[in-house]
Amino acid sequence: MRMLLKKELRLSTLLLTWLFIGFAFMTLLPGYPILCGVFFITLGIYQSFQYAREANDVVYSVLLPVAKREVVRGKYRFVVLIELLGTALMALLTLLRMTLLRDAAVYRQNALMNANPFFLGMALVLFGLFNTVFVGGFWKTAYGIGKPFVIYTVAAFLTIGAAEALHHVPGLEALNAFGFDHLALQLALLFLGALLYAGMTYLSCRKACRDFEKIDL
Repeated sequence: MRMLLKKELRLSTLLLTWLFIGFAFMTLLPGYPILCGVFFITLGIYQSFQYAREANDVVYSVLLPVAKREVVRGKYRFVVLIELLGTALMALLTLLRMTLLRDAAVYRQNALMNANPFFLGMALVLFGLFNTVFVGGFWKTAYGIGKPFVIYTVAAFLTIGAAEALHHVPGLEALNAFGFDHLALQLALLFLGALLYAGMTYLSCRKACRDFEKIDL
C-alpha cells in the first residue's frame, strides 16, 4: 500500500498539483470568498488525474501484483495527502488571522467569511465533497473525469455560497467570529467538519472500490 502511494507521488503527480497547494494563501485575502482556495487545491489534484489518465496510469497500476481495490486506495491516499497539506497550511494562516491580525481593519470591515475554525471545518467539507463527487465519480469508469468534475464544481460553489451567507442570518453571527470569540462553538464546528470529511471520504472510497471491481479493463 505504501508503495502505491510512492508510485502516485513519483509517477502520477504533476508539479502543478504541489504548486496549487499554495492557493491556501487565499486565506489571507480580505474582501474575497476565501473558501475558493479549497477549490483551486482540488483543481490541482484534478490536473494530476487528467495527466494520469492520458498516461494510462490505471492500466499500468492494475498490471502490478496488487488487488484492484488497492489501486483505488492508493489514489485516495494521494488525494487525502494533498488535501491535508492544504488544510494544514490554511490552519496556520487562520491562526495568524486569529492572533496577530485579529483587529486588522481590512478583516474587520470584510462582509465575507472570516478565517476561523468554522472556515476550516467548511474547507474539510468541501474536500469531502470533492472526494465523493469527483474521485468517487472517476472510479465509476476509471476514465471519465469531465462530468464528475463539472458536477463537483457546481456543488462546490453552491456550498461556498451557502457558507458565505450563513453568518448573515440572524442568530448565526457567531459563525463569523474574530480571534478566539465563541471558541467552543467554533471548535465544535471544526470537529463536525472533520467528521464529515472522514465519513464522506471513507464511504466514497469503499464505493469506489466496489465500482472499480466491476470494470473490465
